[in-house]
Amino acid sequence: MIDVTIANFEAEVVTASMTVPVLIDFWAPWCGPCKSLGPILEKVEVEYAGRFKLVKIDSDQEQQLGAAFGIRSIPTCILMMNGQPVDGFAGALPEGKVKEFLDKHLPPADELAEDPELTLEEEPTDPDAVLEKLQHAVAANPADDNARFDYVKLLLQLGREDDAKVAFAPVIAQTSVVRRFDSLKRWMDAMDFVATSASGDSAAGQFDAKISANKRDFEARFGKARWLMVQQRWTEALDELLEILMRDKAWNEDLARKTYIAVLDIMEAPKPKVADGQIPPEDPVVATYRRRLSSVVLS
Repeated sequence: MIDVTIANFEAEVVTASMTVPVLIDFWAPWCGPCKSLGPILEKVEVEYAGRFKLVKIDSDQEQQLGAAFGIRSIPTCILMMNGQPVDGFAGALPEGKVKEFLDKHLPPADELAEDPELTLEEEPTDPDAVLEKLQHAVAANPADDNARFDYVKLLLQLGREDDAKVAFAPVIAQTSVVRRFDSLKRWMDAMDFVATSASGDSAAGQFDAKISANKRDFEARFGKARWLMVQQRWTEALDELLEILMRDKAWNEDLARKTYIAVLDIMEAPKPKVADGQIPPEDPVVATYRRRLSSVVLS
């Protein structure tokens, strides 16, 4: 259990949730039910032995964070996974109900144990070898979302758009529930947009001319960001999306923010296997842009 403030929220919650689910307990010292729930959460965290991380936020002291999550009563718990809130509950639940809530989202304990020999296995680096390995993984287990994401992503990176769409077709209906599939769909939509509306060397210049004439031409900025996505110029695309978010956080039903998150998903390399107890290294560029997004959204 760790106490979280606005100063360490990015590191202890957003970044941490990319590798382990994080349960946020919004509480206050004067809250009676909070005093009942707190020890239960701490006991469950110990029993679950690393399956999730518990953090506590004093809602009186960190009102900005409470407002960002729309907290209206305490205690309220929010579960964060992959940098996003996925579920929550309000009130002092009994221990059994807390475990029932967590078990809906956390991987079973036996899935956390890895064969030490596999943990340190050297991964192939040649794109063709990686592609073949991922193709076999998807064929062997079509429900392996991580393998399918990495397979489709690599196909797109290699310019094999048609093959990527074929591999993506079986899960296209899951884009509303699997965030990284939604991210791939946004990348492919950008490709379709550029192919039909922004092809040619002059496209970037046309976007720049519109932006120069009107800094709040968000359609032009978003079009340029999509053009940059197709060029796989990820940080430039993020910079353009940030320009929209700094001026209008909720523009076009959060389209800029959702696309920004999609680019982060696509940019991030698969986590390398590490020895038991170690945390995979964080991509410094991705981490920096995650902090920038949090700074803008929470401002």
